[in-house]
Amino acid sequence: MKFIQALLLLAVVQISAVVHAQPLVDGDWLASRLGDRSLVVLDIRNKIDGGSAAEYAKGHIPGAVHSDYLKAGWRTTDKGVVGMLPPVVKLEALIGGLGIGNDSHVVIVPGGVSAVDYGSATRVYWTLKYLGHDRVSILNGGHALWRKQQRSLESGAVAPRSALFKAQPRAELLATRDDVSKALAEGSALIDNRPTTQFLGRDKHGKAKRAGAIPTAHNIPQGQFFDAGTGKFSSLEALRELWRDDDLDGDGAITYCNTGHWASLGWFTSSELLKRKNTRMYDGSMVEWSADESLPMINTKKQ
Repeated sequence: MKFIQALLLLAVVQISAVVHAQPLVDGDWLASRLGDRSLVVLDIRNKIDGGSAAEYAKGHIPGAVHSDYLKAGWRTTDKGVVGMLPPVVKLEALIGGLGIGNDSHVVIVPGGVSAVDYGSATRVYWTLKYLGHDRVSILNGGHALWRKQQRSLESGAVAPRSALFKAQPRAELLATRDDVSKALAEGSALIDNRPTTQFLGRDKHGKAKRAGAIPTAHNIPQGQFFDAGTGKFSSLEALRELWRDDDLDGDGAITYCNTGHWASLGWFTSSELLKRKNTRMYDGSMVEWSADESLPMINTKKQ
């Protein structure tokens, strides 16, 4: 009886470990699990990191499937606003076509070369979480560190076997323009993950109509989420320091940038690593906000 109970306990622990996947996993963790039928290694290398389908075919983590973050349909243009979340039905088809089912544990592999590149991974991670999929992790260090550590690679392309993926969207992870307006009125924390030059209004995204920032926002530039020395996501200690402001020491923050790419880095840090509850990401971000002249903005360049 005790033996059976022990086996049942072990099974529960193993299932729990998959359901409650760690946000970041390292090369040792992934290498020990290659070949696991429940695991889908998702290589998202793209133009941002110098990657492409051709680069993937030259060498990738064994068994990994490829989905170009910029070309595959992870984002779309909606009412003139770029980088928006596509319709759920299209995302279900995209994800299922990659062999990802509701029981799959997805490990996202970015290029691993910069904070902008890691933003590709955190945006895909956020998308899967928004769709109700908790079994997702990011390979810390990405493809670059995997190669640097001289781990195994294979060439050619892996043709995924289609799976059924059914979304259960979590509206609480997504902030709309109205949500941001409400947060602004209530004094909730807004986190701007753009470069400081854009935050101050000295520069702007090409699609943004106005330069500047949303009033009361705190600037945590996207470059601070990447440790160039290690090629990994910044350490937990360094990330906690970025959130040292008293106004950010709580739950319910909204992150934004220009198009919801860099903001996914802020969301991932706040929600998944620092465990701040009810963190949301503003998908439309500054491209949408700046297009509405009735919405407030501050610009220190004009002051």
